[in-house]
Amino acid sequence: MFFSVVIPTYNRLDLLLKVVDSLQHQQNAPEFEIIIVDDGSDETTRYEIKKIEGVTKIFQQNAGPAAARNKGVTVAKGDYIVFLGDDTVPNNDFLFQHSLFHNEAGLDKNFACLGYTKWPDEYEVSKFMDHINNYGAQFGYKLIKHGDFVPFNFFYTSNISLSRELLLQYPFDTSFPAAAWEDIELSYRLTQLGLKIRYNANAITSHYHKMNLESFGRRQYLVGKSAVYFHKKHPELKDMLAIDRLSKYSPLSGMKLSIIKLQVWLAEKLFFYKGKSAYNKLITDSYLKGLKESFDK
Repeated sequence: MFFSVVIPTYNRLDLLLKVVDSLQHQQNAPEFEIIIVDDGSDETTRYEIKKIEGVTKIFQQNAGPAAARNKGVTVAKGDYIVFLGDDTVPNNDFLFQHSLFHNEAGLDKNFACLGYTKWPDEYEVSKFMDHINNYGAQFGYKLIKHGDFVPFNFFYTSNISLSRELLLQYPFDTSFPAAAWEDIELSYRLTQLGLKIRYNANAITSHYHKMNLESFGRRQYLVGKSAVYFHKKHPELKDMLAIDRLSKYSPLSGMKLSIIKLQVWLAEKLFFYKGKSAYNKLITDSYLKGLKESFDK
């Protein structure tokens, strides 16, 4: 079997069904299996998942997506694992596109294929949503080009494939305090061992998870808290994790915060007004707040 598609899920039944349906209608795909790992969903969701036909189903107590991915890998039969989110719906040639790059790489076990995760066509995409998808806050797709070999921090588990053998030997670290950085930390370890990640912009998934500045700020706060554990494991990455910025950090407040929020409002309302700087200031503030709180403990 060529691929095992591993999908961790938690209480997102409607979206999970869309993901599975799309996988079951793939065109020109090599032989593959679908593995759903339910990470402690409620009783109703678990009952409905049990009814899904044509997939392998695993149920665990809530332990986070890293543990769920590891569990899926241990039961997989495919030579390569494809990681998807339970809210990332693949195009109908998705698996073919992933297999294309693995075959071009000569089925190298130290090769990973990164696909493109976009917003669904039916979404009204705000400037902020475009920003976090394309410029590095959530994803950074406009920073790379189709066919590029990319750095370890582009290891996005919403759409990536790599060797099962490698993942069995080097699993995700499940000790992170939040669902953040565990994928990048694994990627860092694997690239130190020779893994190469190549970007295929034609291996497309659609991300059904709307974001605004407030909800993304909460996410970045947790990312900051989780970064402290990452730093303890890999202190050489302190620059990437912005550890040195803590000594000069003070939370945004007062007039400065009001001005930045006004800039964000203008960016969303006015076609000609660019909001990249304002977005980054607020996102960074949320991240550093979580980082400082965790670091000071």
